[in-house]
Amino acid sequence: MTSTLDERQRFTRRSLILGGVKGILFLGLGARMYQLQIANSDRYAALAENNRVRVKFLAPKRGLILDRFGRPLALNRPTYQVSIIPEAVSNLEDELERLSQLVFIEPEQRARILRQAKRSAKFLPIVTHENLNWDQIAQISARIPELPGVDLVETSQRVYPEAEVAAHAIGYVGPASKKDLAGDRVNNLPNLQVGKAGMERSFDRQLRGEVAASKVEVNAVGRVIRELEHDPGAGGDTLISTIDSQLQNFAQNRLGEDNGAITVIDVQTGDVLALASSPTFDPNVFTQGLKEEVWQALLNNPSAPLNNRAIAGQYPPGSTFKMLVAMAALEARVVTPKNAFFCSGVHELGAGRFHCWQRGGHGWVALHDAIAESCDVYFYEIARKVGIEKISEMARRFGLGEPTGIDSLSEKAGLIPTKAWKARNLKASWHIGETLIAGIGQGFVLATPLQLAVMTARLVNGGISVTPRILRKKDEEELPLSAAKIDVSPENLRAIMRAMRAVTSSATGTARMSQISVKAYRMGGKTGTSQVRRITAQERRLGGIKNDDLPLEQRDHSLFVGYAPLSNPKYACSVVLEHGGSGSLGAAPVARDVLLEAQMRKSANWNNGAPNTDAAGAANTLRREG
Repeated sequence: MTSTLDERQRFTRRSLILGGVKGILFLGLGARMYQLQIANSDRYAALAENNRVRVKFLAPKRGLILDRFGRPLALNRPTYQVSIIPEAVSNLEDELERLSQLVFIEPEQRARILRQAKRSAKFLPIVTHENLNWDQIAQISARIPELPGVDLVETSQRVYPEAEVAAHAIGYVGPASKKDLAGDRVNNLPNLQVGKAGMERSFDRQLRGEVAASKVEVNAVGRVIRELEHDPGAGGDTLISTIDSQLQNFAQNRLGEDNGAITVIDVQTGDVLALASSPTFDPNVFTQGLKEEVWQALLNNPSAPLNNRAIAGQYPPGSTFKMLVAMAALEARVVTPKNAFFCSGVHELGAGRFHCWQRGGHGWVALHDAIAESCDVYFYEIARKVGIEKISEMARRFGLGEPTGIDSLSEKAGLIPTKAWKARNLKASWHIGETLIAGIGQGFVLATPLQLAVMTARLVNGGISVTPRILRKKDEEELPLSAAKIDVSPENLRAIMRAMRAVTSSATGTARMSQISVKAYRMGGKTGTSQVRRITAQERRLGGIKNDDLPLEQRDHSLFVGYAPLSNPKYACSVVLEHGGSGSLGAAPVARDVLLEAQMRKSANWNNGAPNTDAAGAANTLRREG
């Protein structure tokens, strides 16, 4: 009996303990259910929604760039890419391995994807493959349900139809760097292409557009069931360049294998019609997946093909600078067009001897013949009389010594020295001999080819202070000439122009052999030959050394600035050929051909009616022209 009672008591205690444990478990389960369903309901509802709903950000179509006649300079080609969302996969490395079974992923590419996944937000897609062919697209499409987080996206690739011809002017696009990330959501897209050079960089915001977003519902395996919301965003603006692509092509080809630049502008509007730089490069390699060895070859090329010499090459202008020295002297009234100086071939200043390019000299010369025959001694004389300060001030009024302001392109300022500049930068005083050297465009004086074209335009358009531009304004039929006039004497401008005409038209002009034969198209201009080395006294005694006998890097630069037609100037041109020898033999014939082409093509005209600015029309133009 006692034993039975004890057993009952033990059973009761065990039942109570078991019941208590169950009660505690139920209380815990109830508390957990309360936490999940009530206290944290909003959070878990959001998580559930995120598993069901996915937001896809889509890069907008980049705007087109067309030339002044509607021909395409930058287009978009449809293509496909594969991306993966790190937060949608349980193990990114395993998912990449499965994906690689369909379309191979190079080891370095896989490493890049894993690095990007660590530093980017987990919900942002990472591009794994680009420019897929149809077989690859079919394989990926068929296996998408088995690859959670993997998406096949139709996108576009930037294409430059003119390739090397317009590379420096138009530029190229590339992946956005940290510097490019400014916080807007379009910048956070995977492998976003942004402008890296030329117009692509300067007008990147206009070309880039606004990002599109698509909110879609997906099932358990990640297949899209339906689109819930769609924000179409906005494509980038189509930009109309002032460039004439066919003149650009001609100028680039005319440079050939020479390093240098050609710039052609409209003297009335400042429109840049051609901006050629050599050597050049193919911008399409940057949009097709630039290989490291190609990039290093471009960077390490001693000829610097990525450098836009037309706006960033800085050269001693040589004798092309003499018109501004003459203008400074005329405006300061230290000389008149009739004042003559005797050129014996050398100008002596103290113990210094400053030589003319013409051994034996030019005899008595006044302004007209001094420019036509490029007499150095004449310009030593008037430079000494007028002084470096007035020369520098006049040079700046005609566009030298500071950026021209060409639509935000990355141009260099050149250099127009003053006494204060030398004291500030070289901690030394100015010497009169340096004024004489500056008087023939040597010494410290530097200018870009674009600046030389602007200088020429302002000299021949009546002294209008035109500013070069490479972008046409929207809905603009023609740019009115509204720039301010430079405060110089019209008579002095006419005297300079008459002398520039004689350079190509008189029997003694330095460019007489390069005059355009068609009378209606004839040009005026000025030759220039700038030394890159000092000629020693011994070399002069021996009669000098021929330019062609020197190593290439020691040969003179060849320059020419010109305008056409003579009667009513419309085009200004500058040509710089690095180490090309004399301006009369090297640069002048190139300028003749380019100015003739511009006039025959009527490059300064706009397309009749509105330019062809739509994508389909641009593509059709591309097809018609092969």
